[in-house]
Amino acid sequence: MSRDDLILVDMDDVEIGFKEKVACHVGRGFLHRAFSVFIFNSNGELLIQKRAAGKMLWPGFWSNSCCSHPRRGEDIENAVARRLVEECGIACDVEYAYKFCYSAEFDGGSENEVCSVFIGRCDDKVVVDCDEISEFKWIGISDLLEDIETRTNDYTPWFKMEIEGLRKRNLI
Repeated sequence: MSRDDLILVDMDDVEIGFKEKVACHVGRGFLHRAFSVFIFNSNGELLIQKRAAGKMLWPGFWSNSCCSHPRRGEDIENAVARRLVEECGIACDVEYAYKFCYSAEFDGGSENEVCSVFIGRCDDKVVVDCDEISEFKWIGISDLLEDIETRTNDYTPWFKMEIEGLRKRNLI
């Protein structure tokens, strides 16, 4: 058992086993559990991050505030709280928004995930893990949507899907 084992799931997010993180992302990958977090400040701006150059998938692409995977035996809400502190240096309450399944391929690798989306609010100072994040910024939703439309290839595929999911649910 490895700390890097991801939770394999079926399309209904029922746990069916475990597999090492890199193996889950090579080729077409294996369907596994994941989460994405959207953190807004009191001005209504969204924290977005540019993925570090050393990331296996979508390095240098802009994405949501934080995304990752729960560890074997870890509750997804605890994983969200852990990763927010590890990646962004912030702690805040989050609320579950929705769940969706997607896959996307990138340069010999892929994401193949059942992803739970969470929303939180925080004005804490952001302190990033440079192995995960190369840049970050707070951006208004209308400016973000305009930038995604103009520079769509600068953003991760899951982020664009999640933004649309949040819009359809009137959550942004």
